[in-house]
Amino acid sequence: MFQRADGVSISMETDQVAAGSQIPASALPFDVVVARLNLANEAVRAGAALLPACERQRAARLRFERDRRRFIASRALLRELLAQRLAIPPEQIALVYGKYGKPALARHQLQFNLSHSGDYTAYAFACDCEIGIDIEEVRSIPEADAIAARIFSRSEQDAYAALPADARSLGFFGCWTRKEAVVKALGEGLGMPLDQFDVSLAPGEPARLLRIGTMTGEQAGWRLDCLRPVPGIIGAVARKRRGLH
Repeated sequence: MFQRADGVSISMETDQVAAGSQIPASALPFDVVVARLNLANEAVRAGAALLPACERQRAARLRFERDRRRFIASRALLRELLAQRLAIPPEQIALVYGKYGKPALARHQLQFNLSHSGDYTAYAFACDCEIGIDIEEVRSIPEADAIAARIFSRSEQDAYAALPADARSLGFFGCWTRKEAVVKALGEGLGMPLDQFDVSLAPGEPARLLRIGTMTGEQAGWRLDCLRPVPGIIGAVARKRRGLH
């Protein structure tokens, strides 16, 4: 079941997440849905029918068939979830894209973001804040230390180096997903250097944006939550109150 501890971290302890499983919007200031995509032929064909020509063309440009199916299924489910929240047919969902590719609704204030890892896709929705979400499969990466040295901030590098060996993978992906969620909430792509803000990363430590520029995350209006939807997957949701800098 979903659990929320100390108003900070969100986790779900289950072996599988069915499409549409969610943290109710009534219980939280944002809404998260984590789904295992249905990649069966019939489901993918039905999903493709919901997409505009530009998205079907984007899917067709992907090199691998499985990636094409995942793209179609994830974007079709996005439209269904948006349609539920806006009470309009999925075919009427009109999306626009920011300078760095972040999707948004063309005619509505509802904010959303999505991320995928393997056959799982996570969606986040909010009405009163910018929002970003990222999920990753926790796995062994031989070059993790080199990546951390290149993109983590100095404070994050020190925290990562202090972790015991058996906590490194979880710490690495905890840091990675929290930073990605922040960047995705901003919608600035690489316009926000990853070493210009600090996040918590130690396993078991609450997700926090410790610093962004010269301010703490709280001063800048940011909130981070940890997401553990299924065993082996870690993620984060970043939110920023609109109108704050």
